[in-house]
Amino acid sequence: MTSAISTPDGRKHDRRQPALLARFWGWEASGVLVALAVLVLALSLATDNFLSAYNVSVVVRQAAFVGLVALGQTLVLLVGGIDLSVGAGAGLASTVGAIVLTQWGLHPYLVIPFTMAFGFFLGSINGVFVAWLRLNPFIVTLATWEIFAGLTLVITKGYPIRPLGEEFGIFGKGEILGLPVPVLIFLASALVLIWVLTQTRFGRNIFAVGGNRDAALLAGIPVRRVEFIAFGLSGMLASMAGILFASRMDAAQPSVGEGWLMGAITAAILGGTSLRGGQGSIVGTVLGALLLTVLANGTVMMNVSGFWQRVIVGAVVLVAVLVDLLRRRAS
Repeated sequence: MTSAISTPDGRKHDRRQPALLARFWGWEASGVLVALAVLVLALSLATDNFLSAYNVSVVVRQAAFVGLVALGQTLVLLVGGIDLSVGAGAGLASTVGAIVLTQWGLHPYLVIPFTMAFGFFLGSINGVFVAWLRLNPFIVTLATWEIFAGLTLVITKGYPIRPLGEEFGIFGKGEILGLPVPVLIFLASALVLIWVLTQTRFGRNIFAVGGNRDAALLAGIPVRRVEFIAFGLSGMLASMAGILFASRMDAAQPSVGEGWLMGAITAAILGGTSLRGGQGSIVGTVLGALLLTVLANGTVMMNVSGFWQRVIVGAVVLVAVLVDLLRRRAS
């Protein structure tokens, strides 16, 4: 069987090219990939140092922190929920992690697993209210956002916890084979989630619950457990980002994570994750996190005012939501 056809003038035309192009544009993350490539090209032409080794290292390291939060947010969005507490949860978890390190004497290599477990506990609080008590996830996570942020201030009295020590600093500042440790952890987390969502029953259940919760219940899927675990993993990944950032800064800042919520949601939506659930990909979220970080870095290198940066990010959020709406209507 041939994939080529003859045109009236005798020339051969490959039918695979339109098919491949259609498949690419049908991919949820195709738009963000094209936008990222165009933005990188434009900034490399407009500035001298954008593609320097140092700046690329800064970009990917910054993308790792918001990207970890975005991975968890993606899971929650896929089941049809939303988690507004991730930033505050990251701050509280990193504060608790810093306390067990500096005051309780926990070994530095055990601090991150401990903090991740604590973050899963924070996320599971949201999961209980949303999955079992059937409360609105927006209201629940808005409330826990305030609770987590308030507890962080109560514990720290508004002051950072420092120093955390050189041995612990390797997780935020160290490199392996030239790649920053936070970036490696981010990529490893993304790969694990890609495998979970594409190769496991739990991953298929996530899409089923987000696509149609009632149908998933009738099909015998443990909907409540799936939702509970999704919120727990969201809290866990946000806490990982918080403690890695604390390691990099050698301090647990009460304000850590304040700006991560908007970036996490935007990265997921830009990457093709639907606000209505049941549609999205981890690869798209990774690309969305990179796009936002490149955009923020580019505005700094172009000497754009920090005030305008917030305007630009807000505009990107609106565009992302509009694209999601149009994509849903088209499908």
